[in-house]
Amino acid sequence: MTKKLWFQVGVGILLAMLIIKYFMEIKGILAPLVIIAKAIFLPLLLGGVLYYITEPIQRFLEKRKVPRWGSILSIFAILIAVVWIFVAIIGPPVTKQINNLVDNAPVITKEITVMKDIILQQKNDLPPKLEESIDSAANSIQSIAVNFGKWVVQFLQSFLQAMFLLILVPFFFIFMLKDHEKFAPFIYNFFSEKRREWIKKTLHDIDTVLRSYIQGQLLISFLLAILLFIGYLSIGLEYALLLAIFGLFMNLIPFIGPWISAVPPIIIGFIQDPKTGILAAIVMVVAQQIESNLITPNIMGKTLDIHPLTVITVILAAGNIGGFLGIIVAVPTYAVGKAIVKNIYARRKEIKEAATSTV
Repeated sequence: MTKKLWFQVGVGILLAMLIIKYFMEIKGILAPLVIIAKAIFLPLLLGGVLYYITEPIQRFLEKRKVPRWGSILSIFAILIAVVWIFVAIIGPPVTKQINNLVDNAPVITKEITVMKDIILQQKNDLPPKLEESIDSAANSIQSIAVNFGKWVVQFLQSFLQAMFLLILVPFFFIFMLKDHEKFAPFIYNFFSEKRREWIKKTLHDIDTVLRSYIQGQLLISFLLAILLFIGYLSIGLEYALLLAIFGLFMNLIPFIGPWISAVPPIIIGFIQDPKTGILAAIVMVVAQQIESNLITPNIMGKTLDIHPLTVITVILAAGNIGGFLGIIVAVPTYAVGKAIVKNIYARRKEIKEAATSTV
């Protein structure tokens, strides 16, 4: 019976529950370690993202006999140039649009309230269930309208805090560029023979998943932002650049992000002019169709191979556990876990086949 899969899975679940139980009981002892982990998590995450973005540049340079220190200096020079271009060219219009948005926040709030009142005036002609849905949505809109200005200020404060944390990012980034080949050998050299090969393959698969996801998702989001910016400019939508940048960051959240990014341009478009609001919705639909049917299949392919329903479930669970940051890291974390489980299953199958062949 102990060789049955259901028995082994059950024992594994029980052991996992016991580990979680005892971990929760000693969490007070581990509190300092948790605080340290939280402090370094975000800089480590950003450093890893920068590494995967710039690693192809480093590989390209070192294939042409550029030494490691030369490739690192070249990458930093490129990043500084990109930041300078952003600050010099994109920064002023973005700052201007943010200031305009903050100044116009009371007007936007008032317009949202007016739109809500117009909808509520027409609700008596609708079915009862639809009336309840409209009441719920109206309450949500009212809450958004009241807190809109406060959210803008909080966003700016959080942005400044994040910029302060970025001081630590270059340290992690430099060490990743300098010693990234040493990480995997440091782990799999603790093992021997076939187990070493399995650990080596698992680490390679994890690296491939993270590389494909980060590089692909950022490139897709950048191309989508360009499409949105061109579309918003063509219809004369206000805050076009700011909304396109917002779309870029929201598209980093798989499946749900594009829907979130559609709300502000449509609302601002309707406040500006109902025709502009409709055109903004059309721009979003066209851009999303181009992204999902042309850009994503050619860049990402089937690297992650995750069902959309799984993506939604993972994102909702991660959002409840870790908030916005949990949503960002949910899909790559799931993909890494999936790669590990696949390798464990493949290794277990090899051991089972080897055992049966010797009998």
